Amino acid sequence: MDWMLEELASSVPQTRNVVVLSSDGLCMAQFGTEKDTADRLAAACAGLQSLSAAVGTEFPQGDGKMKLVVIEVDGGFFYLMAAGAGAYLAVLADDDVDAGLIGQRMRDLVARIGQHLTSPPRADRQVP
Repeated sequence: MDWMLEELASSVPQTRNVVVLSSDGLCMAQFGTEKDTADRLAAACAGLQSLSAAVGTEFPQGDGKMKLVVIEVDGGFFYLMAAGAGAYLAVLADDDVDAGLIGQRMRDLVARIGQHLTSPPRADRQVP
């Protein structure tokens, strides 16, 4: 999966980091970032997707499922997109990134590999 994340990052100038994570905040794959940074980003994303799902339940015709979160801060953008059952794609980009292009490339990647990004819930293990 690494080459696909690299392809996303290289196809959109000003893309910094790309992370695939599970809904419980575990980093599944990364490009352009150190492991510790990717782990912190994945953990933060788990909270964001949970908050966005809570907000989504306020829409009467909605199903409460998060599709896309975009956050703009001084210095850049953060994108979090649902990428399969229990999996998400996160991207950090500089403030002069082409926002439409990064969104399109993220959707394209999710469409290509979304079913492979499924992260089934972890089974409870009983300790003897």
